[in-house]
Amino acid sequence: MLTNLKDPKKNENKIVSANNETAQNYDMIVFCHLRWQFVYQRPQHIISRMSDNMKVLLIEEPISYDSKEENTANLTVVNDNLHVLQPKVKDIESIAKILPDYIKNSNPSIGWFYSASFTPLLDFFEFETVVYDCMDELSLFKGAPEYLIHQEKYLMANADIVFTGGKSLYESKKQSHSNVYCFPSSVDEKHFAQALNGIEIPQDIANIDTPIVGYFGVIDERIDLKLIQETAKKLPKVFFVMIGPLAKIDESDLPREENIYYLGMKSYNELPNYLKAFDIAMMPFAINDATKYISPTKTLEYMAAGKPIISTKIHDVERDYSNCVSLVENADEFTDAITSLFDKRATSSLQAKYHEILKNTSWDATAEKMQSIIKEFTK
Repeated sequence: MLTNLKDPKKNENKIVSANNETAQNYDMIVFCHLRWQFVYQRPQHIISRMSDNMKVLLIEEPISYDSKEENTANLTVVNDNLHVLQPKVKDIESIAKILPDYIKNSNPSIGWFYSASFTPLLDFFEFETVVYDCMDELSLFKGAPEYLIHQEKYLMANADIVFTGGKSLYESKKQSHSNVYCFPSSVDEKHFAQALNGIEIPQDIANIDTPIVGYFGVIDERIDLKLIQETAKKLPKVFFVMIGPLAKIDESDLPREENIYYLGMKSYNELPNYLKAFDIAMMPFAINDATKYISPTKTLEYMAAGKPIISTKIHDVERDYSNCVSLVENADEFTDAITSLFDKRATSSLQAKYHEILKNTSWDATAEKMQSIIKEFTK
């Protein structure tokens, strides 16, 4: 099946089916554990920019299928230079069976990995350069298979270049590879700065009383749900809004208080509108194995919208942003931080600090620097 999509950021997807798929030549093959149409984050930001200069096929993990569809795939055309393949096979190893139906050349210039789980496909290709863009320590996530550790060792041994999504990951990976570069999560400042102007606040959040302490992102085992619940109980006149899809947890796991709201997943294009409604933006991450190496993209997105930020003590946040992010460890500290930030005088110096941080980062600059490193390596 061939699917033709417009820019996923615009949430204007149009599906068109075609009867004849033709294998094409690609300059770069990307292997990604995250769905392209899921939360718009690091892979989408970087790979969409890479596709400005090369033809890219992004391969996702297998999706569910009827028995008659086995060994086929959905091919999504994001634009002429960027295609997304969703294999309908029993496991990642079996993706190799269908690759000749979609890829003419077995020697694309670049193989780009977001997950080591795709290493069984390495032997199918003859990449000139293998890049591992490590955005998370996936082996520490809930439900991660033990063999993922061995697969990552194999990927690291075969990778020519390793990029990391944060400083903690960089410090970890540089111990086992000689060509590692740190590229912390960046930001599309112009997009999120829309929250500073007169854009409309969506009705589902406009109907909630203020003040609002809000979060957007995936809601999974990395979120300290107990912290949110305890703080909500301490501040019954403050309203806590969670925006984003659930992953690896159930609805029954979510704390239910009268002042906690779950608005579900919103498109990337809508996030500035919701962010405009936040009085305070929060990052209530649990301190556990799954968050040990994270460098949250939303830190800079919240800054671009000019919002006061409260976060638990995630190492990369504490190290880089302790001068402008309120850091907390428990519900009492969370409560005190909220109360303090509602005093407008306490936030008067934030904008200057945010400006200083944001002027040095953008996804455009990140992608350009990555490309220059790859070009230098292949000389």
